[in-house]
Amino acid sequence: MKVKTILVSQPEPKVENSPYFELQQKHKIKIDFRPFIHIEGVNAKEIRLQKIDLNHYTAIILTSRNAVDHFFRVADEMRYKVPEGLKYFCQSEAVAYYLQKYVVYRKRKIYVGAKDFADLSPLIKKYKDEKFLLPASDQLNADAPVTLDNLKVDWTQATFYKTVMSDLSDLADVYYDVLAFFSPTGIKSLFKNFPDFKQNDTRIAVFGSSTQKEALDNGLRIDILAPTPDTPSMTMALEKYIVEANKVK
Repeated sequence: MKVKTILVSQPEPKVENSPYFELQQKHKIKIDFRPFIHIEGVNAKEIRLQKIDLNHYTAIILTSRNAVDHFFRVADEMRYKVPEGLKYFCQSEAVAYYLQKYVVYRKRKIYVGAKDFADLSPLIKKYKDEKFLLPASDQLNADAPVTLDNLKVDWTQATFYKTVMSDLSDLADVYYDVLAFFSPTGIKSLFKNFPDFKQNDTRIAVFGSSTQKEALDNGLRIDILAPTPDTPSMTMALEKYIVEANKVK
């Protein structure tokens, strides 16, 4: 069956040269974007109930742009004046670059990993006497706590924001040829919004092993999988499938 419409369960890209837009134009298909999940901040009162006092920490570990936003939001709500001597350990260059939204880069102590959380290990180990705070979501990847425990450093995890399932009731009567998912929570949101969802001819695309597992656990048939050696991105996996399904030469 041909693919004419795709729903991507993420926000619409803000860059003009997004591969999704190129895919849409090249194959004359319609791609819509709709987040199946969204982020909500945890308020200062709830964070205090986690026994978190920002004055206690000398270093902050930031794993994402959301972590950056919500750390500074909470600091503001708690009227905590962020000291210039505070150390920032950023999981990637993208996170470190985003940090400039809140601090003057050259005046701060910022340490940057390559990509994965484990890449931060040598940097954290070098400053093992610091008191580390890991502001994170309620669905933090298990790699981070394991890595920090193995380093035997003084660290605390706190939930600064939560992943919440979005209301999708307006999509009840809308059909797409392909639904693309990027997290287990996205799959859960589908079934929370539409408990009686039947896949039928809808093709399901998933990114990552945890998303794949959640889809299979819910009885979905996976038609498109990424990343793979041949298709490391979702757009590449979608294009490969579209070429086959639409018989594009």
